[in-house]
Amino acid sequence: MWFNPIMTWLLKSPLHGMISKNVMLITVTGRKSGAPISTPVNYLRDGSTLWAISWRERKWWRNLRGGGPVRVLLAGQAREGRGQVLEEEEAVAQSLAEYYRKAPQAAKYVQIGLDPAGAPVLADCERAARKLVVVWIDL
Repeated sequence: MWFNPIMTWLLKSPLHGMISKNVMLITVTGRKSGAPISTPVNYLRDGSTLWAISWRERKWWRNLRGGGPVRVLLAGQAREGRGQVLEEEEAVAQSLAEYYRKAPQAAKYVQIGLDPAGAPVLADCERAARKLVVVWIDL
């Protein structure tokens, strides 16, 4: 994405507070290359677990299949953890519903509607699960 270098710079700068409430820099190790791969991602914090949603077409999350170490730059602080990726569509749909119950303001970006009570529409989560994966990071 054209704006990733700008977001990366901002997250590493003293100005990170402008976006670090819901954007972090995640670094994984390439399975084939062994090289570090860093990308800014939106996140949701749930205790010591961070949730991130990614488009299936992106490649960075594939390095977490079967679990793997990650580094995150979270609110200006470097942290280490273990990441897992959830790819199976039914499980992704359920996780998306849980994620967007906790962060309903972000649902519109992936075309997930909210019912009158403010809960994510499950049919929308199921449709979105074909295009998205869920990443969990335990710090």
